[in-house]
Amino acid sequence: MSKRIVIVSGGKLEEEFILSVLKEEADCIIGVDRGLEFLYRHRIMPSYIVGDFDSVSQEIVDYYRNETRVPIREYNPVKDASDTEIAVRLAMTLGCSELLILGATGGRVDHLWANIQILTIPFRAGTPAIILDSCNRIRLIGGDTVLKKSDAYGPYFSVFPLGGEVYNFSLTGAKYPLNGHKLTPYDSLCVSNQIEGDEVEIRFPDGIVILMETRDR
Repeated sequence: MSKRIVIVSGGKLEEEFILSVLKEEADCIIGVDRGLEFLYRHRIMPSYIVGDFDSVSQEIVDYYRNETRVPIREYNPVKDASDTEIAVRLAMTLGCSELLILGATGGRVDHLWANIQILTIPFRAGTPAIILDSCNRIRLIGGDTVLKKSDAYGPYFSVFPLGGEVYNFSLTGAKYPLNGHKLTPYDSLCVSNQIEGDEVEIRFPDGIVILMETRDR
């Protein structure tokens, strides 16, 4: 049985967008630290709560602790993983078959970069996982992938290697095609490409690539 888990983290939470996403069916919602405040304000009951709660009011934490039966996993602020990573690992132990992370972008770029790297946890387990906001859909791919214009999140897409150089990388059907390219983390060549026809084929034999589908406001 498939199990779609949504993590609401503590980054930028665009109210109208987040509410529209949460209206879709989710088998489980994990509230993470300041993301818990958003859920509380909109009377959305999470399935689990995780975090060190250093950026959410004690009143809200006490409400869930004393007036609900939601399982709470509280951690010391001095720890070896971010709250979002802890939530992702929890999602995996719950048998997640599809993972959506909201509130993982905006504000501090170090948090965004950490969240992108955290996607390797579900990726290595073979579980589809996406970071989503109103302008960006971010995921990891590990080989040949087709990006259809009809399914694209926006008019642009960018690719970046994660964990090292990616050899023999090719793009067909793109405005800026590539053939047998060495994709490196040292340049901006593959930023803001576009789908030229109906679809783009992304091909590479080994490695991990960050795929960002993006649009302007």
